[in-house]
Amino acid sequence: VAPDSDTVTWGMANFIAAEEFDRVRGYWWSPDSSQLIVERFDEAPVSQWWITDPSQPDVEPAAIRYPAAGTTNPEVSLWLVDLKGKSREITWDREAFEYVVSVEWSKRGAPLVTVLNRQQNHLQVLSVDPASGATIVIAEVHDDAWVELAGGVPTWSPDGRLIMSSDDAKSQTCRLTIDGDPLTPAGVNIRAVLNVADDGLLVATSTEPTQCHVAHVSYEGKATILTKGKGWNVARRGGDALLMMSSRLHSLTTHRNVLRWSPGSTSLTKLASIDSFNETPSVLPRLELVTLGDRELRAIVQWPTDHIAGSKRLPVIMNPYGGPHAQRVVESGRAFCSTQWLADQGFCVIVADGRGSPGRGPKWEREVFGDLATAPLEDQIAVLQAAALRWPNDIDLDRVGITGWSFGGYLAALAVLARPDVFRAAVAGAPVTDWRLYDTAYTERYLGNPAKNPENYECTSLIPLAPRLERPLLLIHGMADDNVVVAHSLRLSAALTAAGRAHSVLPLSQVTHMTPQEDVAENLLLLEVDFLRKALT
Repeated sequence: VAPDSDTVTWGMANFIAAEEFDRVRGYWWSPDSSQLIVERFDEAPVSQWWITDPSQPDVEPAAIRYPAAGTTNPEVSLWLVDLKGKSREITWDREAFEYVVSVEWSKRGAPLVTVLNRQQNHLQVLSVDPASGATIVIAEVHDDAWVELAGGVPTWSPDGRLIMSSDDAKSQTCRLTIDGDPLTPAGVNIRAVLNVADDGLLVATSTEPTQCHVAHVSYEGKATILTKGKGWNVARRGGDALLMMSSRLHSLTTHRNVLRWSPGSTSLTKLASIDSFNETPSVLPRLELVTLGDRELRAIVQWPTDHIAGSKRLPVIMNPYGGPHAQRVVESGRAFCSTQWLADQGFCVIVADGRGSPGRGPKWEREVFGDLATAPLEDQIAVLQAAALRWPNDIDLDRVGITGWSFGGYLAALAVLARPDVFRAAVAGAPVTDWRLYDTAYTERYLGNPAKNPENYECTSLIPLAPRLERPLLLIHGMADDNVVVAHSLRLSAALTAAGRAHSVLPLSQVTHMTPQEDVAENLLLLEVDFLRKALT
């Protein structure tokens, strides 16, 4: 389908869908391949921002359309398109439900479209008539904070029943339902539906948030756990074959095995292994997985390879992400190689998940609703203090630094601004400093609309805290960042300068939100370590 204008795109996921709803597809084939559902979005209503490269003043700035909190989103619609190019619009109340969260079109039933309102507290599941594009609402979900669904749902069962996920308040777990009736037991947290077959569902489950196990659930509710022990496991199924990927905490190997399995059985027969050609990391993490504090916060504590327990107190580096929708403390050793390198520079490194992180139930995740600052910072401090009580001869509370990226960068800067009594230095990479500058879907999910809830934005902004800085702070930001734009760090730096507060800024020319360039990533680590070593000695 030809674009209508320069601001219209067909067949791709819009920025908000890909970044905040994990929907990366913009087209879906019908089971018989006779037609498609295609996304069309128009960014004309979205504010135009400019990304410039000051190191190349002769190059024209790049224009981007960025939907910042409280501003207009792109206009998103879905269309049925046949092989001859004839199109029919899929109709629903797009003004009331502007977010297209997911689309599924399988042989098990009519196409399913899941939509959310702007506030994200009201979700509808729509069944689409593939002949006319008309829709009917077949399920609705409301939540006082925001609606959260497990991955892979909604979907149809083979006999045409609707499979959804539902937050169970009593057990504080996400359960699967079938036509509204509970399918999985209370107390077992469903992370995602991995496969739908005639005999049941393959699902990713957790009872311990640091672990992920694979289970088969029949449509009568019988659950069979297919992975044992500890670790992080995911799988895909084709007939009686499973591709199982398994990681363990004290191993750098991810096992990829093809297994034969029969529904109802716990017996798995290994058919083949898939070799990995990834380079083996040069460090072997020396770590301890612990549960700390009154809130039973999960954390990874890492020591220098040559550290002798009780021999000396080490400076500490907290290395969180710390925000909602992301989990770092998982039982997979490869997740902690870079932090082990950091520990080997002479530090105790602590990685902790606090309130808002997934895997611990709906109430836990919604503890950050309306305030992205208080709970995340409190939980990092609680972990630090509990770790010091556990290892009093190994942890020096007078030499604590914090480093992080993106939300972790926000949390690092917040830590030295709000709690200089705890944190002596911070490295803040690509930090959000004013949530009004971040995108609509993520920010408004947690803080509401800035026009209606301005107090939530004021209490979480770093800018008013600038006069309080009394500890070393290094801000690092990619000048080409089109996710957390460099204006975040520049505005905080300007406020710090206006308040007469010394700080350091490291601009990264031609670098976006992450640092995939090998030389940049390597030298950034060296610069961060040098900064922290000087500040903590």
